[in-house]
Amino acid sequence: MRYRDREDAGRRLATELAPYADRDAVVVLALPRGGVPVAFEVARLLHAPLDVLLVRKLGVPGHPELAMGAIASGGVRVLSHDIISQLVVTPEEVEAATAREGVELDRRDRMYRGDRPPTPLAGRTVILVDDGLATGATMEAAIQAVRQSNPARIIVAAPVGAAETCERLRALADEVVCASSPDHFQAVGLWYDRFDQTSDEEVIELLNRA
Repeated sequence: MRYRDREDAGRRLATELAPYADRDAVVVLALPRGGVPVAFEVARLLHAPLDVLLVRKLGVPGHPELAMGAIASGGVRVLSHDIISQLVVTPEEVEAATAREGVELDRRDRMYRGDRPPTPLAGRTVILVDDGLATGATMEAAIQAVRQSNPARIIVAAPVGAAETCERLRALADEVVCASSPDHFQAVGLWYDRFDQTSDEEVIELLNRA
């Protein structure tokens, strides 16, 4: 399954989540930045509130697109020890990446949310949305962060994801909705006709519209 853009992906993902439409206890959380346009469409079609959950990938030194882990709001850190071991990433490099991304996480939290407090999650069904699931490190960190708020259920939702990642996340979330999980996944962007980088300005605009 291919998508024209993130908006198209969000609308099609929303059809997979139709049973959660018009429920008072449902909230949609987007993983910025690319997950926000997808989640905006999901929240709009489900008639659910939209917020963001700040998560930052920890890129391998010299290969920033390859995740060796991720951090999320609330001091959560998830590490991929297999990748760290295979690529001989030192503990010092892991800590440096964590500190660097922590600064960026805090900056984006202030930029996106401003004075608006986070949406309460206790006792609610939380739908975590990203534009795709590759290694799943950022989504795993997001799940752990949301668990701290005692939600009733956590649902992971993405338009496309690596089959093994979608399967692994099923052990961590209450439900995983991967609209498409191709055998030869390779990269998220390959499943979109248009996969431009989402800007901070676009994120802020969509959150304000929601």
